[in-house]
Amino acid sequence: MSGLLHTRLRGLWPCHARAGVVLALALASSGIGKSSAARPPPLPRDMLPASLDVDKLPRGLDGPRAMPPDNPLTSARVELGRKLFFDPLLSRDRTVACASCHDPSHGFASRDPVAIGIEGKQGRRNAPTILNRAFAASLFWDGRQPTLEAQATKPIEDPLEMANTVEEVVRRLRAHADYPAKFRAAFGEPPNAANLAKSLAAFQRVLLLGASRVDAFRAGEVTQLNELEKHGLWLWESKGACWKCHSGPNFTDEQFHNTGVSWGSADTGRDGVTRADADRGRFKTPTLRGVAWTAPYMHDGSVATLEAVVEFYNKGGRANPNLDASIKPLDLDAREVRALVAFLRALSEGEGPAGPLNLPPQSAPAQPAKSGDAKK
Repeated sequence: MSGLLHTRLRGLWPCHARAGVVLALALASSGIGKSSAARPPPLPRDMLPASLDVDKLPRGLDGPRAMPPDNPLTSARVELGRKLFFDPLLSRDRTVACASCHDPSHGFASRDPVAIGIEGKQGRRNAPTILNRAFAASLFWDGRQPTLEAQATKPIEDPLEMANTVEEVVRRLRAHADYPAKFRAAFGEPPNAANLAKSLAAFQRVLLLGASRVDAFRAGEVTQLNELEKHGLWLWESKGACWKCHSGPNFTDEQFHNTGVSWGSADTGRDGVTRADADRGRFKTPTLRGVAWTAPYMHDGSVATLEAVVEFYNKGGRANPNLDASIKPLDLDAREVRALVAFLRALSEGEGPAGPLNLPPQSAPAQPAKSGDAKK
């Protein structure tokens, strides 16, 4: 992923950081579903390596990937899902692909505060990274789908995203010059709703990020982290208590917590699924792996930088009746905030889908450094 990140963001991030996020946040506040300026959504290029390893697990990602028995991970299924992921054929007007919201050059997340669909329509929530979602216990910010297969076709049918139907997509795939043969090679049958979902899920299962310098440090390679990063790790484990939610090898407990973000808005989070008052305002804990690449943050994209995220928690989140008991003021000073950000940046490096991924030495998300060639 390093090569493509380096190429696509060269010279663009400073403008995005200063003006793009501000503009996008203003657009998001204007109303769910409202079309932004009539710009066609971006269609990111597939700049991943020609072949993706279906078996490799980067260092630090312990345990098997969640995989249903009727969808074994094969190269044919992964490659088919990859082709579909970048194909705007899935959207009603053929302008939006899965990659439009989950851009490989932005950590497989979106630069926009909320997802932008066909005709510039604004969705309800931020499109988070899909890196390491192979280990997810549930999908979406509210956890409403249990598996990648169950999740895969929902954006196709969302009127604010692709605004299509699965039936129409299957019809297009069956009439396509290439797809019928690819589906037969992968599944032994023509395109249908089930194998469409399975192929997209298979591709997502190989989008992994691990082997960070934090993993190396934890394995005993103590020189991998500098003093500020070590201090950040210590704060994460102690004074910051970040581990209470961001636990395990993927730095998420896969649970739902109320931090006060967007409290009082129409989006009530997990309780929209469970109908339980205790779940009002709860949203899923995101992974911290790759977090430095995926601004803006939170389920509503309301926080522009990692520094601002740490300050939000430093102040104890936003008070409300359902605030999670673990969210309290942290009393971090300025250096401690910098240390936590430095740790998060170190955790964001490692081995990604396109090889080595290293951050530049700045203190905020910026122009990525190329540490390996991504060949297509």
